[in-house]
Amino acid sequence: MTRPHLLLLPGLLCDARLWQYQAAALAATAHVSVANLGDEDSIAAMASAVLAEAPAEEFALAGFSMGGYVAFEILRQAPQRVLALALLNTSARPDTDENSEARMQSICLATVDFPAVIEGLLPKLVHPAHLDHPGLLEVIRAMANSQGAQVCINQQRAMIGRVDSRPDLYRIACPTLVLCGSDDAITPPNLHQEMADAIAGAHLAVVETCGHLSPQEQPDAVSTELKHWLTRL
Repeated sequence: MTRPHLLLLPGLLCDARLWQYQAAALAATAHVSVANLGDEDSIAAMASAVLAEAPAEEFALAGFSMGGYVAFEILRQAPQRVLALALLNTSARPDTDENSEARMQSICLATVDFPAVIEGLLPKLVHPAHLDHPGLLEVIRAMANSQGAQVCINQQRAMIGRVDSRPDLYRIACPTLVLCGSDDAITPPNLHQEMADAIAGAHLAVVETCGHLSPQEQPDAVSTELKHWLTRL
């Protein structure tokens, strides 16, 4: 059987390093690539840019956090190109007023003190048990710093403006994995249960001792779930 192409979508201030463990673990199962989501300031524009660079044939699509919002938009723009879908640590809901206000504050802070934005994100991103993991925190800081303040601003604006994807969930007909950390403070398990319940045949996986940044916090568990998902194709 021909290996499928797996396109990975990172989250806020993340790059290919977010997925480094999964890319290695799945190399024999799929042709893996990671999209760049740093150049646009709307989810629709991000999806269009990804599709312009994506394989012309069908591909499996996995989106983490903001990448999940982009994955929903890709399904709206080109559903026939998506062979399978994985939604990690994300939500189908639009931004709340409270979250939008926090994003606006982050945008303002990024213009004057971007390192403070990064440090403020850390306790929200990872499980408390991982806050003293120097290697993990080093990767998060390195990714964010390489993306920079303007990418932060673009991506926060994009997430404020995202649409409600819940009305589209019933249309998803491809093999779907919905995965989250047991202690995800940003997109908690109930939001993933909501998506899994609305997508026919979806598989829900909850990774223990894990916050929001599951591909880095629990790489082996996430890679295993993604491999099982790909073998369904």
